[in-house]
Parts: sequence; structure tokens; C-alpha cells
Amino acid sequence: MSAYTRRRFLTRTVVASTFAFPFVQRARAAGSPNAAIALAVIGLGGKGRSHVKNVLATEGARLTALCDVDPERLAAQVQVAKEAGLTPFATTDARKILERTDVDAVIIATPNHWHATLAIWACRAGKDVYVEKPVSHDLWEGAQLAAVARQTGRIVQAGTQYRSDEGLRAAAAWIKEGHIGKPTSAHIVWYEYRPSIGRAEPHRPTDLDYDLYCGPAPVEPLTRPKLHYDWHWVWSTGDGDLGNSGVHPIDACRMLAGLTGLPRRALCLGGRFGVDDAGQTPNTQLTLLDHPGFSMLVENRNLPAKSGQKAMDQFRGIREGIALDCEGGSFVGLRGGGWIFDRDGKRVRQFLGDGGGKHLANFLDAVRSRRAGDLNAPILQGHYSAVLCHVGNLSWRLGSEASAGECRDAIRQQPEAATTFDQLQRHLAANNLDAAKARFTLGAPLDLDPATGEITAAGEASTLARARALARGSHRTPYAFAPA
Repeated sequence: MSAYTRRRFLTRTVVASTFAFPFVQRARAAGSPNAAIALAVIGLGGKGRSHVKNVLATEGARLTALCDVDPERLAAQVQVAKEAGLTPFATTDARKILERTDVDAVIIATPNHWHATLAIWACRAGKDVYVEKPVSHDLWEGAQLAAVARQTGRIVQAGTQYRSDEGLRAAAAWIKEGHIGKPTSAHIVWYEYRPSIGRAEPHRPTDLDYDLYCGPAPVEPLTRPKLHYDWHWVWSTGDGDLGNSGVHPIDACRMLAGLTGLPRRALCLGGRFGVDDAGQTPNTQLTLLDHPGFSMLVENRNLPAKSGQKAMDQFRGIREGIALDCEGGSFVGLRGGGWIFDRDGKRVRQFLGDGGGKHLANFLDAVRSRRAGDLNAPILQGHYSAVLCHVGNLSWRLGSEASAGECRDAIRQQPEAATTFDQLQRHLAANNLDAAKARFTLGAPLDLDPATGEITAAGEASTLARARALARGSHRTPYAFAPA
């Protein structure tokens, strides 16, 4: 088959509901099941560089191509590959990688706004996909990705590596056996210090193709000094700390609690406190997620335990993790596994974790077997975990300024949430912020259809319309894709 020009590639991507290259699949089927899988890494920031290192060290994997819109980052990883004796194809445009016949699978570690678009393009180009968390930037595109993966038969792994943590998997199986009864609720915390990202006069980078960097997102001038990483705190490209880090314990909690579906209600409150910068996302956030028979409370804090230090608070002995309560005990942990406690708070069993270091290997095993059921983090579950982050953020973005008293009134029917909010006020006071005068954003309460993920209510009709518009997102031409 002759090579596609980029224009023909994009045309087919936008108009076709299924876009696959049969010869890629024939090549894999005809080869030895032990043959090295040719991988491309797209996005070479901190996580992407980690993936490059992992691929180079993994038996049965071959680094075939590299991509980053930043030429400097790209050149650095090409040099890493050369030092390992490889000369991968290198490009600043991911579409050139998807056109290639010598790439079996792609690892996507770009900014969030590119995740689902690239993954869908890759599936339709006949590639298997490992896509970093969160797997989507909005609800609609995540559902589209899950559907396209199913339609095309591609193997798609979500980059929530704690699903491959041996200790957490063992703990989930043990809890499922009923040793401490049915899971009833969870309190998730992610306390990670994040200082101000600063402000800058509106500008556009000149050392890379900024239109390509923005891709599906609107092309907006930067008002922050640093392009890379700080995109997490801007809505057009990132999902705040809830989507950046919070998705990890949320996903692991869903596995431990045996949750396979979506919540029916969501409410979020918080604010961006203690910094005066270009960030748009909250740095102090409390998200309530109500599943049938199970409630989940998620705390994100980016301010330190007290002003003038970087150390963070703790909750039940953890700074980043899960406290999962069951009828007869609890599980507390995440990093390095965790402990089972009885109802009196006594440790009764430990599950040692490994951090999910075999997550890539699990993906490669599934690529060889061609069984999506072999994946530890199948894309549908990655999508559902991303949805929990998205609906929390949507609630907050649709909210309005409120006093601490108004926030407390909104959650007074949930004692754990009310207690946590009181602790949150003390946390702000420890950072020299007058908690009584702090103006929180109290989010709009959202109702969801757990079967479809559709937002069914959000207060007033105008708020519901805006909620659905934000959930649908928008994608610039030519960085769009046809619906599944």
C-alpha cells in the first residue's frame, strides 16, 4: 500500500468512522508471538522520558520512533536512543508516526488535551495504544475513545499504573472475597505542594510550532512564564490537580472497591488560594462523588501544612492515597501498597506494593495475545476514572462565589464532608489565610446517568446547557476526529 500524504491522512481521519491499516495487523499475526513490538513514544516531557527509558530496558520492545513538538526535547531523547545503539525515526508531528508501517503501538504522554485525539487517530491507523492519564480532556471524547477502541479491535491501555501494582491487586481481590465486608465509602487525599506558576505578559512561544502544540485546543496567548508542565493549571490544556494526580488514587479506589460504573451525583468546592498567578484551576479542592451504595470524597491540596514550609499535611497516615472504609474494617494506602485495619483501627494485614512497574509489560502481553481482557487498565475503566475528575472540575467551573458558611450548608447532610471542610478551613488559616473571609467557589450540583455518563441535571436550565457544552468540548480543525 502506498504511503498516505498528510492531507489524505487527515481527510480519512475526520470522515471515517473506522480507520485501520490491515497490513499492520497482518504483520503482527504473521510474526512470532515473541517478536519485539515496535513502539513510538509521543510526548517527551518528564513522563515521556520515563517511558523512553522503560522501553529501552524492556525485553520484547523496540523503540522505533520518537515525537515531541519541542525540537529540543526531541533531540535530547534521540541522543538517548543513539547511546543505546538505536536510530529511531524522529518528528515534531505525531501524524507522521501514525502514517508509518514500522510502528506497532504508540505511547502517548503529551499534554492532556491531545490524549484522546491522538489515541483515536492511532486506533484508526491500526496502532495499539498506551495513553497516559487522564485518558481524555472531556467526557465526550473519552467515551468516543472507548467506543473506537472497541470498534477497531485495538489494544488500549490507560496509563493508571497502580492497576498493575501487585499489592493493590491482591488487596482488591482480598476485599472482594468479603474479609472486611462490603465497601461503603472512601476518603481520597492528594496533598502535593505546588507553588505559584507566576504571571507574564501575553506571548507565544517562538521555538516550536505553537499551533501544533495547541492542536485541538484554542490557540491562546500564554500568560504564564513557562510553557511546559504548567499547562496542567489552565483549562484549555489541563485538568488541574484533580485530573493530573487525583486520577491515580481515584482509579485505584475504584479497583479496590469493585466499582465498574459511574457516579450519579457530583459536587465540588474550593478555590485557588494563596497564590496570585496565571493558573485557572483550584489548588484547594473538595469533590464529593456519590455512587449507588458508595460515596467518595476527594481532597486535593497544593498549599503546605503551614506557611513558610513545603511539608504537607497527613490524613490517617497518608499524604497521597486512599482510606477505603468497609463494613468490617478499612484499607489505607496507595504508594507501596497499604494496610488493612480492623474497626478498632488495629493493623491486621499488610499488602506490599511495587508501584505498578509492570504496567507496560502488561500492555505488551495484551498486544501479543490480542485480548483486551488481559489488560490491567482497560480503556473503558480509564475513561470512567477520568469522568470522575471531569465532573468534579465541571461542578467547580459552573459554580459561584460563596462564603464558608454557605459551603458548609451545601454539604451538611454528609458528616464526613462537613468535618473535612472544617479541617480545610484550619488548613487555610495555617497558611495565613483568613478562612472566615475566604471566598470559595461552590460548585453546581450535577446529576448523571450512571449508565451513559450524560449530565441530566445541573440546577437551572442555562447551567445544564453549559455543563453539557463543557462535557462535549470542542476540537479545532484539522485536529478533530469523526464520532464513533
